[in-house]
Amino acid sequence: MRPRSLQGRRLLTRSAFFLLFVLAPPLDIFRLDLNLGHFILFGYNWTLGLDPLLAGEIGPGEAAVNIILRGFLPIAIGAALFIWIAWRWGRLYCGWLCPHFSVVETINGLMLRTLGKPTLWERHRLEGVAADRRYWPLTLLAVVGFAFVWALSLLTYLLPPSEIYPNLLNGELTRNQGTFLAVATAVFCIEFLLARHLFCRFGCAVGLFQSLAWMGNHKAMVVGFDTRRTASCIDCNAACDNACPMRLKPRSIKRRMFTCTQCARCLDACEAVQAPHQQPPLLRWLDGECARHVSERDFGHHPTIPADCFDQPRPLPGTPDRANKGSR
Repeated sequence: MRPRSLQGRRLLTRSAFFLLFVLAPPLDIFRLDLNLGHFILFGYNWTLGLDPLLAGEIGPGEAAVNIILRGFLPIAIGAALFIWIAWRWGRLYCGWLCPHFSVVETINGLMLRTLGKPTLWERHRLEGVAADRRYWPLTLLAVVGFAFVWALSLLTYLLPPSEIYPNLLNGELTRNQGTFLAVATAVFCIEFLLARHLFCRFGCAVGLFQSLAWMGNHKAMVVGFDTRRTASCIDCNAACDNACPMRLKPRSIKRRMFTCTQCARCLDACEAVQAPHQQPPLLRWLDGECARHVSERDFGHHPTIPADCFDQPRPLPGTPDRANKGSR
């Protein structure tokens, strides 16, 4: 599979989900209306069904059933499905959908053009990457623009968009609305400029729970390194490390890739480096028994990854890997 085709699919899914993130409140797909005191889901009021209890129309038993069916059960099923996906394939949500990670990758790319490195905290400019400080205005505009969009979107998840957007366009925001937008935009500006990938690695609870579930499955999909061809890395400028938006070391043990988002940027970089030599990439997704060999290195073991693990084309997440067929 050509790198562009995979990253093109990621761009499509991330863009679609970012659009959904912004449009969900105004389209009444999902939001919490603080004025009404309950959620809106696909245009319908999503309540716990306690109003009939307060009105004396139903008893405590029926009210308890309503709470379980309308509150606990949907959350439990959704959480279980989310954790199962992470247990099986890792942080797919982060790498393929998350609207925050979309900002991380976009600003990383602009930083790369501006400074020759993806973050302000990198000590040195990446080898072979030119810096052009004329991109600073565009980079800062993207930081402020994304920060404002995030702040405005979060506000519309809490208050009726039919109230917020007209107030904003007419310059009639209430004091609380204006304060929320100003403070949230400032906080997101700081985060997007200085700590965007650090938040993903250390501050995001959604990402943390995915990583914990993923680490608990030694057969989960993971990036593996073909140690038989280590010599092929000698003349490479650490392209896989440089490509990782989370600033991880893809050739390392699984524990050190704890926050891997399965974005495949490292796989594409390795493939691009090896292509001129007409050699297959040294990195690829592994699962099943092949992934188990990678995970065991966390415990001081150094097993050899079966040779056939690297003999098949790279699969997409969630699709059967013929290299591991029958090994589960």
